[in-house]
Amino acid sequence: MMCPATRRFMVIVTCLLLVLTSLAQPDNDSFKQTIKPYRILTSGKQVTVKSTKLIKNIMVWTASGHRIVEQREVKASTFNFNVPAKENICFIMIQYDGMKPFTEKVGVR
Repeated sequence: MMCPATRRFMVIVTCLLLVLTSLAQPDNDSFKQTIKPYRILTSGKQVTVKSTKLIKNIMVWTASGHRIVEQREVKASTFNFNVPAKENICFIMIQYDGMKPFTEKVGVR
């Protein structure tokens, strides 16, 4: 039988090892950042989406939830739109053929 001091030390070491291993991030692809095939440019309230691929669908909504743009079958690599005067933040969802949609928050002046 172990003495109480040794048993206490073993419990502390075991707890520390469990905590340290639980804090380590897993090495899988879900944490890797995907490369965006587009750039979002703003000039005042005008927003331009420039893409390296043809955009299939694009949807833009404000922080309050109002849709500004919902365009299907765009089939272009550039898309322009204007944000209403009272809005400072909008969200953009861009979808390509055969790919998951990309969503991004954009601030405008």
